[in-house]
Amino acid sequence: MWEQTGYDVRLDWGAEGVAVLGRECAVLIIVDVLSFSTTTDLVVGRGGRVLPVRWRDARGVARARAAGAVIAGEDEFTLRPSSVTEIPPGTLLALPSPNGATLCEAAAETGARVLAGCLRNASAVAAKAREIGGPIGLIAAGERWGVNIFGDGETFGPLRPCAEDQMGAGAIGAALAGRGLSLSPEADLAVRTVDVTALASCVSGRELTESGHGGDVTLAAQLDVSDAAPMLSEGVLA
Repeated sequence: MWEQTGYDVRLDWGAEGVAVLGRECAVLIIVDVLSFSTTTDLVVGRGGRVLPVRWRDARGVARARAAGAVIAGEDEFTLRPSSVTEIPPGTLLALPSPNGATLCEAAAETGARVLAGCLRNASAVAAKAREIGGPIGLIAAGERWGVNIFGDGETFGPLRPCAEDQMGAGAIGAALAGRGLSLSPEADLAVRTVDVTALASCVSGRELTESGHGGDVTLAAQLDVSDAAPMLSEGVLA
């Protein structure tokens, strides 16, 4: 009864959603608008690549250095989208994120093809997913209670559903519906919530703006401005 069988495009939340949709979908699209997916879009759009890592801890740093990656948070680059707008082409950036990066790894373990989507690249990611074939699962990452939005802490609280990821998933769902695919009720509801003007006033948008990062919200709220469709291959998004 928990499956969304019979629909081309399905939606669920967080790690539990990955586990459920990973059993029935050929493609999983990880949507973490503020900020993993948006930052990944900007890096890939400039010809770079992203190595998703859960934390910038000893294990994450060791993995990044073994891959020859620049580690976000140790240089001028961070999880903030505004920090990577001028990232040099060819850069491999290790991007710590307890939400988006963790879900990318979990999604890959299901055997599905994994894409990273946001508002900026909604149509591009939809086109890539349609090309791969379905069923297609939209994974709204959500935030975590008790975790700093930039993943600086090491606590990992329960899922907090958030407006930005529902809207990001909805924008991709709308693009897929426009290509003739059927949407589950969950995906269709997300489509109806898309309003990029609301991003600045939702909880996560206000949190960033009030901490001086309103520019990151502005970048994340841009709809269909990117042709990048980051896809995970051998642990790297490119």
